[in-house]
Amino acid sequence: ASHHWRWRMSRSTSTHDAQSGAIANCSEPLDVAIAPRTRVLHQIGDGLTSLPPEHPPLRRRLELARLTRALVDREPELARSSAAFDLADSLSDLLAEMHMENVPFSAFDAIDPGLSADHWARALKFLKIIGPVVDANAAEDLDPEARFRAAIACRVEEWRRTPPRAPVVIAGSTGSRGATAELMAAVAQLPQGAVILPGFDPNLPAPVREKLSDARAAADHPQYGLNALLTRLDVDPGEVQNWSGTQVPSPPRNALVSLSLRPAPVTHQWLQEGPGLVPELEPATAGLTVLEAPDTRREAVAIAVRMRQATEQGQTCALITPDRALARRVAVSLDHWGLIADDSAGRPLSLTAPGIFLRRLLATMIRPPSPVDLLALLRHPLTSTGADRGDHLLRTSRLELEVLRKGAPVLDWARLRGWADAQDDPAFGPWIRWIEAVFTGAPTNLGPLPLTRLLDTHRQSAEALSAGPGDVSGKLWLEPAGEAALHQFELLAQEAPAGGDMPVRDYAALLETVLAGQDVQDRPFEPHPDLAIWGTLEARTQAADILILGGLNEGTWPRLPRPDAWLSRDMRMAAGLTLPERQIGLSAHDFQQAMGSDEVVLTRAQRGDDGAPSGPARWWQRLQNLMTGLGPEGAAAWQAMADRGAQLAELASALEAPRTDIPPEPRPAPRPPVAARPAQLSVTAIEQLIRDPYAIYARHILRLRALDPPGRAPDHLERGEVSHRVLEKFVEATREGLPGDAAALFDTIADKVLDADVPWPHVRALWRARLTSFRDGFLEQEAHRRQVSSPLMTEATGKMDVPGLPAPFSLTARADRIDISAGVLRIYDYKGTAPSKKEVLTFAKQLPLTALIAQDGGFKGVAPAPVDWLELIETKQGGRSTLLEPLPEDHEQTLDDLRSLILAYQHPETPYPARIRPKWSGKFPGDYDHLSRRGEWEDGDDPCVVDLS
Repeated sequence: ASHHWRWRMSRSTSTHDAQSGAIANCSEPLDVAIAPRTRVLHQIGDGLTSLPPEHPPLRRRLELARLTRALVDREPELARSSAAFDLADSLSDLLAEMHMENVPFSAFDAIDPGLSADHWARALKFLKIIGPVVDANAAEDLDPEARFRAAIACRVEEWRRTPPRAPVVIAGSTGSRGATAELMAAVAQLPQGAVILPGFDPNLPAPVREKLSDARAAADHPQYGLNALLTRLDVDPGEVQNWSGTQVPSPPRNALVSLSLRPAPVTHQWLQEGPGLVPELEPATAGLTVLEAPDTRREAVAIAVRMRQATEQGQTCALITPDRALARRVAVSLDHWGLIADDSAGRPLSLTAPGIFLRRLLATMIRPPSPVDLLALLRHPLTSTGADRGDHLLRTSRLELEVLRKGAPVLDWARLRGWADAQDDPAFGPWIRWIEAVFTGAPTNLGPLPLTRLLDTHRQSAEALSAGPGDVSGKLWLEPAGEAALHQFELLAQEAPAGGDMPVRDYAALLETVLAGQDVQDRPFEPHPDLAIWGTLEARTQAADILILGGLNEGTWPRLPRPDAWLSRDMRMAAGLTLPERQIGLSAHDFQQAMGSDEVVLTRAQRGDDGAPSGPARWWQRLQNLMTGLGPEGAAAWQAMADRGAQLAELASALEAPRTDIPPEPRPAPRPPVAARPAQLSVTAIEQLIRDPYAIYARHILRLRALDPPGRAPDHLERGEVSHRVLEKFVEATREGLPGDAAALFDTIADKVLDADVPWPHVRALWRARLTSFRDGFLEQEAHRRQVSSPLMTEATGKMDVPGLPAPFSLTARADRIDISAGVLRIYDYKGTAPSKKEVLTFAKQLPLTALIAQDGGFKGVAPAPVDWLELIETKQGGRSTLLEPLPEDHEQTLDDLRSLILAYQHPETPYPARIRPKWSGKFPGDYDHLSRRGEWEDGDDPCVVDLS
């Protein structure tokens, strides 16, 4: 619209004077500039009243989803039930293509299903069944693509009857879709009609163009679509002229790119025509840069550096990429300098604050919320957005620390109400009941429900959670993203009857795709006028001084064709549909057009987001192979392009490099004052003191405790506690002797403990099987134990003061079980995996130290007595045990070792080094490894002693 048509008007033309209302005759020629009316192709039907109304796309999608859900229910081997909406999307794409290519359902009758695999035959049968249904609906209204084709037919007929007097020009389309090609053919036949082809390559020889007629071999070529259009128009490529006499931008570069993209086989063409490019290689590649970054993060930083350079040079610069993750990284990198690029795509609604809020809340409709789900929503910025949000966040923190991090991974609302009512703040009670009402009011069953009810419930819960416990309205539907989310809800509500009944999981899949398919332009600040980020579609109609083609990795640009769930390649060809490679051809055309800019930067990352190696795009590979095969001149030209990219990479690395060299932290060995050191430790902590003194320093001197995760998962610690409780209750119940039905009693106790303490059914079944496998071996050994001793105490706590130390020190223990035999004590300890005898004597000294406390009379209710039996019992299949039969001198040695250890740490010169005898090298990191900055130092490094005052 920035250009104007210029007309010469003679004086004989009558004009109207708007001020006087008189008619004036003009006698002299007059130049008049008239701005053309510019319309996009889909507006071709504007003003046509004879067209049927348009069928809403969302309604069509819901209708197709009902059909595909019924198909999946009948043919479960075709796809999983949750794939109904994905199938509906692919079916919608197929119908749209059929409309654009004018392929009726009757075309499928000519396809022989016997030549295809079974799943293709089933899909073809389904398409034949729904064909009459779709055609019948078309009598009332039309899908957008069908209406577009009908509008073209009406407009062409109108032009046939009354040809337009003004020029009609179609520009910027390759005519890759059948309906568009028909419109372009009609315009080309008008008296003042013109078709302007974008990116037409005049360098293709006739033999090469002839090969482009084979769709199977050349559909992925950038000129395939234009060649097919010229064939439809019956125009020889040699007849195509340059627009307004302009020349192809940089003919040497265009010839180079054109030769590199030739359809296979290309080697002999490169050998024949390549040498002719050598004299012009320098001007052809003068404005080209190639950058291979190690990963996507550094690729984004390098792109941002070049875009910043452009602003300093007063040039416009645009990043073109289909990789939205790369685009977001570049935007973040530009923000370091306060630069904001004009991003044409915006952000998917699903990734905005309202989108995340709605999706997280929806997850709680599928399954009851876990503590993690609850905290994620309570801390969301759109939750409780009224004036009391500060109080809401404070209550959330207390709920997390006092309840959720100490409980099971399922919510007990009765327990939460009791906790809230016990708080000193009376507002806790209404607050927790507001939360309960939000999360228990939504349907969590998986049975089909009306889509209208699902939408209403979801919306009401979202609005209640956003509003907070008061009567104020929330901020969920404010700002551009909130308004877009509300609009999508209203559209879904309007078309909900077409969706029928569906499970909650299907509703979640529907909403996920609806939100992900809507982009939001949420720009709190004005973008820089010289910087832009475009997708490949937006880049077709815009230009900049510098173009950066980012993400040139195979599978990203070009994207691999999405598999067709309904028709194979052969079936598509037989029906008259295009091949999937057509999309690659369009991407190649975008690439070839962008390469015509004065300055172009090609970038790729050697590794993807997942860290896996990635390969360069096929166009990158072809260009590199062609140039490096053109002798020293070609290799030097490619190296010059790579050197320019290396300079960008160096600038990016310098940007991220620290200004000062920060050396890694040494292995810590803090030396606190003696008065701050612990005067009491448990027998379990003694092993930790031997292996990792730094952990004792952090826990008992700094008083740091590792927080449990919200809703602790069923791990080995939880399983060990459950096993201990089962054995404790069994021993208590059989103090008088083992009954004849000991196995049944064991099972009954195990069931009661598991039902009370293990709320996860699948975990309960697994642990029940584990206890069953352990039961028989345990009972057999228990029978021998009962013949020589009797249970005295279970889960007994004890304490003793260690003698012979300059400062008081106490040792504590919790004995799993103490038996007595003829005045002599036997101590048992239950372990998931029992340590070896050597390990017990060296590190895991819990049992020998517990024996010292027992002999000292430290267990309440247990008189001082000698200990001659220590046994570690594994609580798993087989019940293997580690047996110690200590002699009196062994107890003396244990006491001496303990005294020496504590005496050393009561000396002011003894530090607390990190991991001096680690049990595991790194498989199970310690709670304080991050505090000691492990990773900056190795276990073999010398400790760095630091005095603390």
